[in-house]
Amino acid sequence: MTIFSRIIAGEIPSYKIAENEHFFAFLDIFPLVKGHVLVVPKTEVDQFFDLPESFLSEFLTFAKPVAKAIEAAFPCNRCGISVVGLEVPHAHMHLLPINSADDLNFTRPKLKLSEAELKEVQAKILAAL
Repeated sequence: MTIFSRIIAGEIPSYKIAENEHFFAFLDIFPLVKGHVLVVPKTEVDQFFDLPESFLSEFLTFAKPVAKAIEAAFPCNRCGISVVGLEVPHAHMHLLPINSADDLNFTRPKLKLSEAELKEVQAKILAAL
């Protein structure tokens, strides 16, 4: 069972942003920038393109309002999307406010936010949903 499956099951606490029957969105606790959200399928599949075809379009449909909320909650040119999938063997996408392509550079140091800061980020996104 991956860490994402344990988060979805409620075994590990998270800062939930959205959820439906197939997907779960929550804050990355080691974000590149404030507003960095992970979107994962509830089905545990390692590689993104190994998901069932129906899930691929549903993935983006589920992520769209979250992306729009990120754009509304944080000053940025747009909400960037990235599928890297190397750190956790569970398909997922990253949504984050960006102003340049470099903002999607996952080799950059991650932020270390306090619980209060994470709750503030969560509240901002939820208020914009």
